[in-house]
Amino acid sequence: MPDDRGRGPGLHRAATLALSAAMAVLGIAILVRTFDAGGGPFSIGAVMGVLFVAAGAGRGYFTWRNL
Repeated sequence: MPDDRGRGPGLHRAATLALSAAMAVLGIAILVRTFDAGGGPFSIGAVMGVLFVAAGAGRGYFTWRNL
């Protein structure tokens, strides 16, 4: 029986890392745009930006740690 694992796990891990980085960059962009528009530290944009950065960094960290 052929082994179906081939490139799948490596490709999945690489895609997860790439999307995690994109999520963190998007969060930084949200923060920059919010503060540029005059938003405060507790505005919706600031909170969402911090959450995006945290989610992207967390996913990336736990995926990288399991390499």
